[in-house]
Amino acid sequence: METIALAEVAAVLADPSRASMCLALLDGRAWTVTELARTAEVAASTASEHVTKLAEAGFVARVKQGRHSYVRIADPRVAELIEHLAQHAGHRPVKGLRSSVRARRLEFARTCYDHLAGKVGVAVRDGMLATGLIGEADGLTLTGKGREVLGALGVEVAEGRRPLLRDCLDWTVRREHLAGRVPAALLSHGVSAGWLSREGNRAVKVLPAAEKPFAELGVDLPALRSP
Repeated sequence: METIALAEVAAVLADPSRASMCLALLDGRAWTVTELARTAEVAASTASEHVTKLAEAGFVARVKQGRHSYVRIADPRVAELIEHLAQHAGHRPVKGLRSSVRARRLEFARTCYDHLAGKVGVAVRDGMLATGLIGEADGLTLTGKGREVLGALGVEVAEGRRPLLRDCLDWTVRREHLAGRVPAALLSHGVSAGWLSREGNRAVKVLPAAEKPFAELGVDLPALRSP
């Protein structure tokens, strides 16, 4: 039975168009079918069929807001699965200058569902550990100092059943970055505060305004940018 289930999951992502849609949805936002169609370079009717298959497999959920309908990743665990599969796909050599530039941007900073990944994401984990904002004696925990620093930066962590912090293996750096409610809140606030901007295709641009607040998290952005 497990073999059949695994084969069914693999079949869902075996189609290049559905795989493209899932990778796009890893930016954590809700997309329209039309937007997903453009990303996958297929007709809107074809994209709708793909979304239906993804929804039936539990990969995505449809969200209605007024007259508009959106599609988003159904669950953080689905995002983690896709991210890990992308890790294996990332082992293939990059072809062409355009692909090379995009690969470097994604390696430096990108979204992994709703949190930061890439070199910047890994540096946030390292920095928060080094400065005592998080601890890992009995699993990852947010310390009192961590709550104070995040509060001073205006990062409000939402309540929920999802863990505050957990490790997520980064497919480009091959080390862990942070996932959970805390890094999700950090990314969301970073965008609204003008520290970060989404560049499309999951790439994140780290803006000059991020240098000071990220230093509070133990991250030396100028050093991180150096070769």
